Amino acid sequence: MIAIGRMKDRVEKDLFSRYAERLSPRLRLTELPEGRGATVEIKRREGQALLAALPARAHVVAMDEGGRAHDSLSFARALERWMGLSRPICFLIGGAEGLDSCVMERADDTLSLGPMTWPHMLVRGLLAEQLYRARAIATGHPYHRAGRPD
Repeated sequence: MIAIGRMKDRVEKDLFSRYAERLSPRLRLTELPEGRGATVEIKRREGQALLAALPARAHVVAMDEGGRAHDSLSFARALERWMGLSRPICFLIGGAEGLDSCVMERADDTLSLGPMTWPHMLVRGLLAEQLYRARAIATGHPYHRAGRPD
């Protein structure tokens, strides 16, 4: 996971760590500085920084409110498919201004956490939890409960 901005709030850090540390291999987070200047310039600089931080051959999943929204089971299947590519999977999280078009053009897939707008610092923890849930589904771990209460 590569994200713009550095988590400062203890609650956000704890939420991310709670799930990132449970994953095997452990989920790594690279945090990049937030851009400065006009909105267009911020997005451009942050986009360039995100792309520069990508490992070679990465399968890029851009976190974007216009991306594909999965339910938990279909996300687990998508993650398994991405893992089967034998390429590093990198989730890119933009800053407060969102992702630049250069990032969206490079993305192999896009992912939305739903139609609501989420603070970019909170997205890290939400995504980490969904990755943990997807792995639990794939391994048959009882963490995910698919049924709805009556």
